Amino acid sequence: MILVIGANGMLGHDLMATLEGDVRGVDLPEIDITDLVSVRKILLTLKPKVIINSAAYTDVDGCESNAERAMTVNGEGVGLLALTAREIGAKLVQISTDYVFDGKKGAPYLEADPVGPLSIYGESKLAGELNAAMAPEHLIVRTQWLYGIHGKNFVETMIKLSGEKSELAIVDDQIGSPTFTRDLALVIKALVEKGGSGIYHAANSGFCSWNEFAKAIFAETGANVTVNSMTTKELNRPANRPLYSILDCSRLERDSGLKMRDWQDALREYLSLRK
Repeated sequence: MILVIGANGMLGHDLMATLEGDVRGVDLPEIDITDLVSVRKILLTLKPKVIINSAAYTDVDGCESNAERAMTVNGEGVGLLALTAREIGAKLVQISTDYVFDGKKGAPYLEADPVGPLSIYGESKLAGELNAAMAPEHLIVRTQWLYGIHGKNFVETMIKLSGEKSELAIVDDQIGSPTFTRDLALVIKALVEKGGSGIYHAANSGFCSWNEFAKAIFAETGANVTVNSMTTKELNRPANRPLYSILDCSRLERDSGLKMRDWQDALREYLSLRK
């Protein structure tokens, strides 16, 4: 059995729709990954062969003022899953993020590159990676800039704002790869089926700034919005973000045989599905 934790979330929904065979999904209140009793009750009862953890505290700015909560969910909670996975002989698949990097490399990040998170969120997700590795069988999938049908995301925010404003200022100095959760779910499925282990990077191909991403969304939806540029410093959010955090996905392509499609093609499909 494959158990998806966080099955009601944006990625969790797509994992449940994509994975094949004996698949079970759980979420709050059925399981609380920060509670060992709750974790053991579910895992020892179901005894899954593979545990995919897509549960996380993902409010990047909120993590700055709720550091303890961030570390409890994103770090310690993963540790409880890893310990119990080891006990029942299950493989733990942990979803991580480009925010474990500082964005100063100036080139796409490889799995083995040094980490250096700039925010509490990044630190907590890195703690999750380290804790996931306590499970003898583990797979860590780093991704970035996620959007999907079943959750709040940048695309939906831009579409909503396009109905309210004719002019927006969007940061142009953060560079990454927008990633459709349906595509990520397909990759996770392939890695699980092929027995992938260790760390993999997975994101849609190509890259852009948030500013360029917004312009692409408006171009595809026909929204008449002027998109102005601003810097991350001008935006002045509580959490620091890596400015250039493109993930090198060549290991994924080599080991799974899958090359994730261009982010623009993925965006077009997303927009066609939400209509």
